[in-house]
Amino acid sequence: MNGISKPITHKDLKWYDFPKPDQSTIDFLAKKFKFHPLDLEDCLTEIQRPKIDEYPNYLFIVLHFPIWNQRIGRITTEEVDIFISQNFVVTLHNDALAPIEKIRTACQKKYGREKYCGRGSGYFLYELTSELFDYCFPIIDKMWQQAGSIERDVFDQEGMRDLLKDIMLLKKNIITFRRILQPERPVISSLEHKNKKFLPEKLEAYFDDVVDKIEKQWNSLDSLKEVAETLQDANESLISHRSGETIKILTIFSVIMLPLTLISGIFGMNVSLPLQESPTAFLTVSGVMLVTVITMLAYFRWKKWW
Repeated sequence: MNGISKPITHKDLKWYDFPKPDQSTIDFLAKKFKFHPLDLEDCLTEIQRPKIDEYPNYLFIVLHFPIWNQRIGRITTEEVDIFISQNFVVTLHNDALAPIEKIRTACQKKYGREKYCGRGSGYFLYELTSELFDYCFPIIDKMWQQAGSIERDVFDQEGMRDLLKDIMLLKKNIITFRRILQPERPVISSLEHKNKKFLPEKLEAYFDDVVDKIEKQWNSLDSLKEVAETLQDANESLISHRSGETIKILTIFSVIMLPLTLISGIFGMNVSLPLQESPTAFLTVSGVMLVTVITMLAYFRWKKWW
C-alpha cells in the first residue's frame, strides 16, 4: 500500500495519512472503513471545487490549497481529501505538504500527539486546516515581494525593459490563488453546522478563527490585485512614453537628413551645375549642409521639440 499504513494513535483517536494514494490505498479504506464508493472514487480523481459530504458515521471533506512551485515560479493547486469520524481521521493528498509533514513529525513525540490528537477528531481537523491555511501566508508574502521588485523595475529611469511578462505572471498567481480560496470560505464556515458528534459546538470559535485567516488572505489578495493592475498601467504608460521619445529622436534625425539628402542629390546629378568647376565646390556644399543642420537644430531647440 502506498503512503503511511501505520496510523498515529493517541487515546481513542487514530490518524491515517496517505501521501500519493493509489488503488491499493482505496481498497484498504473500503475494506476497513466501508466508505461510500463515490467518495473513494473522488480520492483518485481531481475535484474542481471543495465540498463536504455528510454521512451518519463520518464526514468526507475535499479542500484545495495553493502550493508555490519553485521550479516554474507559479502557484499550483493541491487537493486534500479528509474522512473524519468520532475516533479516526484519514487524510489523502498527492504531494508531501509541509503543514501535514509538520503535524506528523510533531506527533512522533508525546507532547505533539497530545497537542494535535488529545482533544478529539474535531479539534484535530481544526489544527489541520489551521496549519494548512497558515501555510498560505508565506506564499502571499512572496507575491508581495514580487510586486515590490516589479515596482522598483518599472520606475527605474535607466531601465528600458518591458516588464509585462513579469506582471502577467504575478496576475496569474493572484488569479489562481483567488480561484482556490474563494470556494473554501463557505466550506470552512459550514463545518460549524455539521454533525456535532464529530464537530462539537465548542469548536465553532476555532473554525471561526480559520475563516478569519481566509478573510485576511482574501483581503490581501484584493489589495495585491489592485497593485498588479496599477503596475501594469504604469508599465504600459512608461513604455509608451519611452517609445514616443525614441520615435521623436528618430524623426528629428530623419527631418535633418532630408535637406542634406536633397542637396547631395542635386549636386550628384550628371548635369552642369554652379560651382561645378570650382576647386572649393566640396567645401562650399559641405558648408551649406552644415549651416542647414545647425539652423534646423536651433529651430527645433527654439520650439522645444528636443
